[in-house]
Amino acid sequence: MDKKFEISPEKLENAATLLKAMAHPMRVAILNLLRNNSKLTVSEIHIALNIEQSTTSHHLGILKDKGVLRSERIGKNSFYFLRNQNLEHIVECLNKCADCES
Repeated sequence: MDKKFEISPEKLENAATLLKAMAHPMRVAILNLLRNNSKLTVSEIHIALNIEQSTTSHHLGILKDKGVLRSERIGKNSFYFLRNQNLEHIVECLNKCADCES
């Protein structure tokens, strides 16, 4: 294999962890919202997706715990956003793959 395409085992493990955290339809929907809106609160996300606030918090917690999202507290609200701009490319790819027929 060409040296420039080799990926260290640690990087592969990190990538797998991120992808596992993202591998849920509701989490993909959350990531799509954040990709389009930058920073949103739990309330804004649960209203936009028409799901329970507790369900939203659960999925946000998983995404944050696995390093996909970050949060910033401003006043009483926590705003969630993608940890890294490169994650937008993964969300775009997921959207394109979803459009492919089997």
